Amino acid sequence: MSGITPQGRLYTRIYDHALKGEDAAGFLKHLLSRILGPLLLIWDGAPIHRSRPVKELLASEMGKRLWLECLPAYAPDLNPDEGVWAQLKCVELKNLACDDILHLRGELRRAIERLRKKPAVIIGCFAGAGLLFSNFCKDQ
Repeated sequence: MSGITPQGRLYTRIYDHALKGEDAAGFLKHLLSRILGPLLLIWDGAPIHRSRPVKELLASEMGKRLWLECLPAYAPDLNPDEGVWAQLKCVELKNLACDDILHLRGELRRAIERLRKKPAVIIGCFAGAGLLFSNFCKDQ
């Protein structure tokens, strides 16, 4: 699971199971603990995004900092985070053959760390999705 910022930051969580609503709510709490102020979420219509744990978080005091914008049904080309996963799969992990899930997990962690050192690539994912941000998004 991942999230990116217009400043080129990448936040991730790696799970060994199919994602559930509890995972999505936990990831949102993770983001809220690390990003100050209001948080805009642009996400797809995945069922975990509409789950009870996520709805409960959104209704909580903590959830008041979240502003949601939902993408149209099946619109990966509009989702800037899809560019991150394309970069990871097609560049950072290209031609990788892993022995087992633990090996894959380690390689994925290293690939994420390499990508975190390339904020211009992450910022480019927004442009690739047709989202351009003005100077107000730059770090203060």
